[in-house]
Amino acid sequence: MMKIRYPYIPIYGLLLLLLAVGCTAPRSIIQSGKVTPRGEFKIGLNTGANLASAPLSQLDDITNSAIDAVTGRDSVFYDQQIDVFAQALTAYALDPVGPAFDLYVRYGPVTRLDVGYKFASGVHVLDAMYQFMGPTGTPENPGIGNFYGSIGLQYSGQEANILKRFNVNRLVPLLDFTARRRDLVIPLIFSRSFGPEEEIGNISWGLVYHHSFFRYGFSPDELYERVGDQVRRINPVTERSNFPAFGAFVNGKIGYKFLYALPAVAVYYQNYGSYQLLAGKQFSFKGVRVVPTIGLQLRLGGFSR
Repeated sequence: MMKIRYPYIPIYGLLLLLLAVGCTAPRSIIQSGKVTPRGEFKIGLNTGANLASAPLSQLDDITNSAIDAVTGRDSVFYDQQIDVFAQALTAYALDPVGPAFDLYVRYGPVTRLDVGYKFASGVHVLDAMYQFMGPTGTPENPGIGNFYGSIGLQYSGQEANILKRFNVNRLVPLLDFTARRRDLVIPLIFSRSFGPEEEIGNISWGLVYHHSFFRYGFSPDELYERVGDQVRRINPVTERSNFPAFGAFVNGKIGYKFLYALPAVAVYYQNYGSYQLLAGKQFSFKGVRVVPTIGLQLRLGGFSR
């Protein structure tokens, strides 16, 4: 049989690689029940973290099994260590952990409706919010009331080729894992204003429904399995899946008229379902995700009112 050798990959390097490329569906909720007033803009940035219990539990497994699988072997056969590696790659694509950063802009084209664009850790996000409760004025021209409610729809899409993206050429043939996902998020938001029309901020809370559509695949070139006395190459796998997530959140806005700080935290529970791996293996898992963030927001358009 052809000799297949893979060099030693530093354990912490692989760990950092997975954290760095772990693009995730944007799940931080920073909006209030009051949408952007007609003709106004909001721009801002947020930084935070994506903390997921299921992938976090795989950190040690993925690093150690990957190293053991490729170090000092003449041929690479599918075994328990490679299986754990495949599981962990899939888990990271489904729900990765690590730091998060986003930039966004929102605009109010009509009364009670605003639209937004966000660039979140390499992911493009589009959304719209409809305000069904509360006044629609501005701090300069306030309406009556200080309680608001809105509902929204957010869409994002992304692709991940974890190994090829970072040119880890020696690991690419081992599994050649790729993934694509599309995410829909529906937040229901209520808030109470501090000052007229959120002049000095607000506190917001609500519920979130999230649905992910996931496609992934393994295309190994030089991975084998033993079947009795025979040795055969592992066949590629391409699968589709979708799963819901349910969450709750609370956030705040603190500032005055045009510049605000926005702390927020969201918590999600989800059952990811079952996933087909190589050599007929399957795995399933469920877990909790916590998304804390802190940001700054600038309001534009109300200076002359």
